[in-house]
Amino acid sequence: MKVLEVITDGFEELEAIGTIALLRRAGIEVTLAAIDDDKATGRYDVTCSELVDLSTIDPTSYDMLVIPGGPEYIAEERNPDFLKLINYFASSGKYLAAICAGPTILGHLGLLSGKKYTCFTSMNEDFGGTFLDQYVVVDGKLITGRSCSATIDFGLAIIKELKGEEFEKKIKDSIYY
Repeated sequence: MKVLEVITDGFEELEAIGTIALLRRAGIEVTLAAIDDDKATGRYDVTCSELVDLSTIDPTSYDMLVIPGGPEYIAEERNPDFLKLINYFASSGKYLAAICAGPTILGHLGLLSGKKYTCFTSMNEDFGGTFLDQYVVVDGKLITGRSCSATIDFGLAIIKELKGEEFEKKIKDSIYY
């Protein structure tokens, strides 16, 4: 299984890096891509470098797109190539996973309509779906997380969807969760 995670300046470090760490612990290949540079600095000054340029990505080779939150979501939502990538994953029946502010991008694109979801509570708008006040919500191939405090549950939900419940339990046990 291959996962693509996209970040830009202002990303939420716990959500982005924590999710990558859990997925790689589970043996899931993760590519970290940037919208407009080969590096990105998070909201708490952690810089990720040697990122893959989003324009070079072949989305057909990935099973899931992960969108972490943080103030970065504004720049992502303004990027037509990133929005095109999201729509490709949605229309191709591939997994979409977004946490904190990330689900609002999906909501603005109409991808939460008729779906159960969660997001950072104060960012919830009328997206046409059902907001659930919980850490993680899985609705078909849509996985949403509430906030950085939900990162472990978010990562484990992704693992469960991509590799099964037994593998999720193995990872939980390995981190004493």
